[in-house]
Amino acid sequence: MKKFTIIMLTLIGLYLALPILATALYAFSTEWNKTILPEGLTFEWIGTLFQDARFIEAFGRSVLLSGGAVIISILFIVPAIFVIVLYFPNLEKWFQASIVMVYAFPGVILAVGLIRFYSGTSLPMILTVVGVYVISVLPYMYQGTRNSLRNVQGRQLMDAAELLGASKIDAFRKVLLPSVYPGLFVSALLSFSVLFGEFVLINLVVGSRFETVQTYLMAKLSTSGHIASAIVFVYIVLMGILTMVMALLTNKTKGMTRT
Repeated sequence: MKKFTIIMLTLIGLYLALPILATALYAFSTEWNKTILPEGLTFEWIGTLFQDARFIEAFGRSVLLSGGAVIISILFIVPAIFVIVLYFPNLEKWFQASIVMVYAFPGVILAVGLIRFYSGTSLPMILTVVGVYVISVLPYMYQGTRNSLRNVQGRQLMDAAELLGASKIDAFRKVLLPSVYPGLFVSALLSFSVLFGEFVLINLVVGSRFETVQTYLMAKLSTSGHIASAIVFVYIVLMGILTMVMALLTNKTKGMTRT
């Protein structure tokens, strides 16, 4: 039974990994038409991609948009989560209900609603997208923050610091925040990776007026498969780096909890 489980997991892993490996390999291939493996390898497509000012600008916009939404969430939503979890736990059920509502609206319906509601106003549509992004990462920020506070027993930690003479602000800034920052950082990285790959909303609401990596990729799919594969490869590498950082921080958080 154990061998069968290992075989099945291996087959599933290969099934999931082969398309990714093939895409990454195609990003470095000269030609791949008549043989099982590429007929040659080259760095031309990666070099061409990073020499394209349009890609660099699209990448920068994606980082700015995703990172900005995450920063706003940390500055405004995370403090609210701290207060609710630590001092008003009875309100958590309402907060959790609002989190469920985040998943209630499909991207297409949400985009159409935003266009109809805000298109006649003076508010730039890109700002509405930022606002939606801030709300859409609420589940990740809430769960990560809540788990971090539970792991370090945040309320007891704050009470102990206040008993020793610290004010609430000093206890939060010097005692609680350093104890939970790995979990917060993991939540922020997870939120960033989710927003960085978002396509439906930004494409329907803003489109080519604010080209991101995902919309740039869609444009390249019809012109060059090698360049499109190179974009996917860069995206996979970026997500891999973020995943490793999150894994390291998660292990660090577990080590802090054990001590």
